[in-house]
Amino acid sequence: MRKTSLIVLGLAALPAAAWAQGRGAAGGRGAAQAGPPTLLVPDRVWDAVDAAPHDGWAVLVRGDRIEAVGPRAQMTVPADATTIALPGTTLMPGLIEGHSHLLLHPYNETSWNDQVLHESLALRVARATNHARATLMAGFTTVRDLGTEGAGYADVGLKDAIAQGIIPGPRMWVVTKAIVVTGEYAPKGFSTEYMDEIPQGAEEADGPDKISHVVRDQIKHGADWIKVYADYRWGPNGEAMPGFTLDELKLIVDIAKSSGRNVAAHSTTAEGMHRATLAGVATIEHGDNGTPEVFKLMAEHGVCYVPTVSVGGRNKQAVLKMAVDAGVTICNGSDSGPVAHGDNARELEGLVANGLTPLQALRAATVNDAKMLGVGDKMGAVKTGYWADLIAVRGDPTKDISAIRQVQLVMKGGTVYKQP
Repeated sequence: MRKTSLIVLGLAALPAAAWAQGRGAAGGRGAAQAGPPTLLVPDRVWDAVDAAPHDGWAVLVRGDRIEAVGPRAQMTVPADATTIALPGTTLMPGLIEGHSHLLLHPYNETSWNDQVLHESLALRVARATNHARATLMAGFTTVRDLGTEGAGYADVGLKDAIAQGIIPGPRMWVVTKAIVVTGEYAPKGFSTEYMDEIPQGAEEADGPDKISHVVRDQIKHGADWIKVYADYRWGPNGEAMPGFTLDELKLIVDIAKSSGRNVAAHSTTAEGMHRATLAGVATIEHGDNGTPEVFKLMAEHGVCYVPTVSVGGRNKQAVLKMAVDAGVTICNGSDSGPVAHGDNARELEGLVANGLTPLQALRAATVNDAKMLGVGDKMGAVKTGYWADLIAVRGDPTKDISAIRQVQLVMKGGTVYKQP
């Protein structure tokens, strides 16, 4: 895709170095090259290993990796190192957005139906480049993007553009189209004469043969994860009801896992959550009507919960408590798209408002999300050898979660995108 004047103007304020990118899962052509190291000197470092931040620590970065972390007074710093002083800040791992839709924008701007049916693919991709930049600059250095909502495989191209250094943005794990049963999803409400011709916000699949083909075809087109709608609002009165049978969900999971991929399940009903858990999905999104029994089952099966407190039902506090009490791993994901990109901090603030401590919310957006993505040994903490995905925020977010809105520095893959 040619760079348009809109994109160039939107990025004009970025330093030239900010165009260098690290590839989402495996580094990339634009990753920071080894050379003179960078020493980051904040007031304190929260490493996501220990609960309390470490006063007087510093972090040395070389190339796209963390070379050293520890007390500044005890650190040997190469003579050619560039020092970035970050007074008044906490240096911490780059945050992870576990449920985004970079191809959507808030519904109070344009309804979901109109975005899917009336916005061109070119327009949606142009918007998405700005969404990716806004997300990164808000301190979220990684996203798991859970569906293009009618934009086909555009998330794969967006991920590649970031990885190749064409546009700035977070590391991306993508699912492409997502999968629903016929008649379950939307847009809806059209005449029976031509409703079969209306483009849908996800790919329909029914029965073993079609399901097998669709899962493998999405993998063929670049899906890192498979997303399935275990239920949706297609009941007799428009209420949420399960879609896929348990056997169908098991087939989806079996095929995905055979390829080395995991499955994320949208589910708001207890039965949908129950089926998805028994089928072996890795995460359940939303879970508005979860029960203690369902969350206990999720804990037993090692299924992570992404509550998306920024959207959905009003009973999030009660449901979140059920999940925590059951021992379910809580992951961070705001459902950005409906939530404005760049306002991703809203979810962590919501997690705290709904009962988590600031430390629990921060872990959800760092170590928990990193482990969920299968890269807990590469990112999500400030440790020697980890990817240099780091942010500095003014204040101490372990005491006041709103500090994550005061982003002073953003580094991804050793490249600085924002600094004082």
